[in-house]
Amino acid sequence: MKQLNNWQNAIFLTGALLMVVGAGASLPGWSAAPYLFALGALGFTSMQMLQRYEGQNFVIRRLRRIMLLSDVLFLVSALLMFASQGNALHLSHITYLQYVYNKWVVTLLIAAILQLYTTHRISHELEKEVKKL
Repeated sequence: MKQLNNWQNAIFLTGALLMVVGAGASLPGWSAAPYLFALGALGFTSMQMLQRYEGQNFVIRRLRRIMLLSDVLFLVSALLMFASQGNALHLSHITYLQYVYNKWVVTLLIAAILQLYTTHRISHELEKEVKKL
């Protein structure tokens, strides 16, 4: 895996921290929470997309694609977080509650589970690859 430099690593970690703070700040209804989460998601996902795998291991390539899917789900969570602040989409009240309101939590949960799984498996596969050499 391509390693990030110091600046990229700082952006990556700050983005992760902002995502946690933004998700947590949404519980009491803080209006700046979606902005914090979106800023963190942009930093986190962009730096994670810069970490490329240059090898030929099919398993790691598959896991990287799954990780990129979780990155997209983080960004979708940010968009749904903004949409949950008010009915800006001008949907009927029932449709809005049924399909939009607080559905960001579901996409965030799926993204976090995929992220945990792929991170663990990629590190395991990279260790196996190093032992083969």
